[in-house]
Amino acid sequence: MPSGGFGRLVPELDVFELERSKSFWCDILGFQIAYQRPENLFMYIELQGAQVMLNQRNGNWETGPLERPLGRGINFQIFVGSVAPLLDALKQHKWALFRECHDAWYRIAGEERGNRQFLVQDPDGYLLRFAEDLGTR
Repeated sequence: MPSGGFGRLVPELDVFELERSKSFWCDILGFQIAYQRPENLFMYIELQGAQVMLNQRNGNWETGPLERPLGRGINFQIFVGSVAPLLDALKQHKWALFRECHDAWYRIAGEERGNRQFLVQDPDGYLLRFAEDLGTR
């Protein structure tokens, strides 16, 4: 079971090769497997409260043709305590970033909230935006 229970919204991503995705998400980024169904090529993973389901494509949920990069038009923002360990792991594995780490400030209800963030694509092209909170200004 996921630590802290199930999230209210958990994306389930169809992937082409579950083992390759597992290597990226778990071995490089540090997600932990909350549970899995190997016979269905499915795993439920989590990192610091963020939860994602990975399922090797089987046609059950496909609404149209799948071709890389998957997830066009969406990025998944995942907050972590610090982006530095993720950046180090990606660099160590020579995994290219989609967008380098940068500080971004967003106006929210009369104040600005900051994120230190970077973007990376998983093996199937899903765009992941990892961010750490920089507070307000």
